Amino acid sequence: MESVIAVNSLVKVFSDKTVLDHLQFKVYKGEIFGFLGPSGAGKTVTIKILTGQLSPTDGSAYVFDVPSTEINSPQYLKKLGIMTDNSGLYQRLTIYDNLKLYCELYRVSVKRIGDVLEMVQLQDVQKKNVATLSKGMTQRVILARALLHEPELLFLDEPTAALDPVNSKHIHKGLLELKEKGTTIFLTTHDMNEAESVCDRVAFLDKGKIQLLNKPKRLRQRFSDATMTLELVDGSTVVLENGSENAQKVYEYMLANQIVSIHTNEPTLGDIFVHVTGRELV
Repeated sequence: MESVIAVNSLVKVFSDKTVLDHLQFKVYKGEIFGFLGPSGAGKTVTIKILTGQLSPTDGSAYVFDVPSTEINSPQYLKKLGIMTDNSGLYQRLTIYDNLKLYCELYRVSVKRIGDVLEMVQLQDVQKKNVATLSKGMTQRVILARALLHEPELLFLDEPTAALDPVNSKHIHKGLLELKEKGTTIFLTTHDMNEAESVCDRVAFLDKGKIQLLNKPKRLRQRFSDATMTLELVDGSTVVLENGSENAQKVYEYMLANQIVSIHTNEPTLGDIFVHVTGRELV
């Protein structure tokens, strides 16, 4: 598999505080990679290193096979889309005029503005000044700007943090469509439901270290208690261990037409994070 990002023993120290402690991972072309952790875990610092805004203290990070310290040259920047908490928007201009300026910067057709505004559901308010927008709407404008030039690699730092569930779901749909077109997405979040919905693989970052890295499904299977729950028509539930020894019991409930649903008791990503780190995601 072709890697777009390769991180090797990456360390970042500020004063006497180690923020990133020998990170090691790869992100492959066309995948959505979730970088999960609580606030202050080092997610934003990692993005700033990968996009050339910060230099590592030790180790290395490569993007498109180029050291991250060299990635901010024009030939590579046009391949990147970046959404962080630094808006870079002009408050006195409208949404449309902000995006038009970036179209000129990226040398793309202004026709793209309609496409990205539709993705973030702002096409009906494009004449509003940015200064009048709510935090959630501003967040969506920043995402639209990051998508204008159809980047090969998209960095999204908490993209739905200020959005309601309806808009978050719409953004998730758009991200999956981008993935289908071959876009690679590096997504930081502390929303485990978001990670479950869109990510191909996830890394758990805590106290500057990657604690786990795998596909969400594999992680849930690994930490499953190997039981299943039967919900019965009388409102009761029965918990059984998975295995051939309980197959007859399940069969008998089915013959008696007593089963409403059967589901395995796999933990959520949030449950796994708490189990591994001993603390909640906040």
